[in-house]
Amino acid sequence: MRSNIIAVIPAYREEIAVGSVVLKAKKHVDRVIVVDDGSPDKTAEVAELAGAEVIKLDKNYGKAYALMRGFERAKELGCSIIVMLDADGQHDADEIPLLIDPVLKGEADLVIGSRFLEKKGKIPKYRTLGQKILTFTTNLGSDITVTDSQSGFRAMNRRALENLDFESEGYSIESEMITHLSSKGFIIKEVPISAIYDVPHKHKINPFSHGFSVLNDIIGLIGYKRPLLLFGLAGFIFTVLGLAFGFWAFSVYYATNKLPYGPSIGSAVFLILGLLMITSGLILNSLVQMMKIYRK
Repeated sequence: MRSNIIAVIPAYREEIAVGSVVLKAKKHVDRVIVVDDGSPDKTAEVAELAGAEVIKLDKNYGKAYALMRGFERAKELGCSIIVMLDADGQHDADEIPLLIDPVLKGEADLVIGSRFLEKKGKIPKYRTLGQKILTFTTNLGSDITVTDSQSGFRAMNRRALENLDFESEGYSIESEMITHLSSKGFIIKEVPISAIYDVPHKHKINPFSHGFSVLNDIIGLIGYKRPLLLFGLAGFIFTVLGLAFGFWAFSVYYATNKLPYGPSIGSAVFLILGLLMITSGLILNSLVQMMKIYRK
């Protein structure tokens, strides 16, 4: 049976680039769906003229919501493989065959296009640092290790798509997709892709506030799925700080016979916080394990 490959492209204020992205994607997929996330410009009109099916949202809901709407429509159309890519031209649509090949061969359920497996383009240093931090944090909360957790250039099969049964907001959906599917035993693979940053409207969102927002969502996700890791690690750090302040206070007291109030209070506060967080992590981890058993 022939594969029904559908590209889903979330778009916001991309009237300049979205047309060419749609035209290039159409060469490699059977259908292109553009979800216009409340753009005030002509993004929807340009995408439609280029040959895409357009879902126009009444306001800006965010990337996650737009993608989920596109996924729902793709399922209605009987897709077998979904391709995700951005509308700003950052992803080279001619690399779609590289993404879908492992899916077609049954080697992976989700394929992520990684900008860091091979250097195929110059990535700004501040972006590289931010992506590395977000990827490291994502890996802490997932059952696999990837090199580019934030890449929006992906392909997945129908079975993986059917299992995206979680709610997501904003731009953390890439990380949530990895942690969610890996926890369910789906095979995730990476392939090298190009990095194109000389695109129109490349700074629609402040990269630093965007990065902190995604990092906050990922940390919250780790706290929900792996509370012992998050609370235990934080508790360990606080406990070490408490012991360090305590050693400092004891050293001063031993040398001068006077108790330094600052280090003493700091030691007590950090030790109490550390032990409380470790205890909380143990309790929450037990609840998570009970929930896993209950779901089975």
